[in-house]
Amino acid sequence: MITFPDDVLASYDRSKNYIRKTPLDHSPSLSELINGEVYLKLENVQKTGSFKFRGAISKITSLNSDQRNKGVVTASTGNHGAAVSLAMKILDVNGKIVVPKNIARNKLENIKKLGGIVEFYGKDCIESEFRAQEISKESGSAYISPYNDPDIVTGQGTIAVELDNQLNNIDEVIVSVGGGGLISGIGGYLNQVQPKAQMVACSPKNSCVMYESLNAGRILDLPSKQTLSDGTAGGVEEGSITFDICKEIIDDFVLVTERGIASGIRTAINDDHQLIEGSAGAAIAAFFKRKNTLIGKRVVIIICGGNINSTTLHKVLS
Repeated sequence: MITFPDDVLASYDRSKNYIRKTPLDHSPSLSELINGEVYLKLENVQKTGSFKFRGAISKITSLNSDQRNKGVVTASTGNHGAAVSLAMKILDVNGKIVVPKNIARNKLENIKKLGGIVEFYGKDCIESEFRAQEISKESGSAYISPYNDPDIVTGQGTIAVELDNQLNNIDEVIVSVGGGGLISGIGGYLNQVQPKAQMVACSPKNSCVMYESLNAGRILDLPSKQTLSDGTAGGVEEGSITFDICKEIIDDFVLVTERGIASGIRTAINDDHQLIEGSAGAAIAAFFKRKNTLIGKRVVIIICGGNINSTTLHKVLS
């Protein structure tokens, strides 16, 4: 059980010497579209190129010395694995990263460059997570979930600590959703300190398991199609703590197309001079779908990462 905002602040205290305080940039072009204020929270410039480093360092700094000595294991589609690899390196902890066989090449290379030991297993994050949990039981190492862990959720919530200090009277925050750890941390904290702020989730139509699960009132096991938003792709672990938090804090949920995601990436590059990945493009796509409801409002879009490979980028730009 997470106590907001106290547990997020405790995570911030543990993490603040390691994480990068990311900029909150005003977007003139998006602001003009709604005759309001639009800001981009730039987690694409966070260490390892995504918000995931916040959760990883939060979790590993929460472990005692005996737990650290036994090492850690995690599963990842890329960004979480890179984040855990760097956190392990900084804190001198051994571990293994289980990744699906179809992991994006640039994200795999990122994990390896940071010193992570990789094991390939399964076709998506759920199957990789199952294998990582197996290894944890066999070896006694601490399993680090990409999202289903209070210390991960509160680590992602440190974004909201910064955001609250950077901007007041926020009307809406738009966040991409896969397993729900990012929006759970941000929304759980902001609900306490800026309760007026509406939390808007978004996912690609090709992989929207949390969206369908919330509509059904239970976590569903559903297939996912290929998507540019690979950082949010895949299922939601049965019993995940994020499901109940998402039920509580999400005010609206938007599904976006692959064309919309590609357009979001191009908008960030051309108008805001930011290189972003597909999951961040999804958040910009959600903004465009909602723009007529946002006239005159103060909006924050979470730019959750910038890890996009050159092949994907070329396709998006052409």
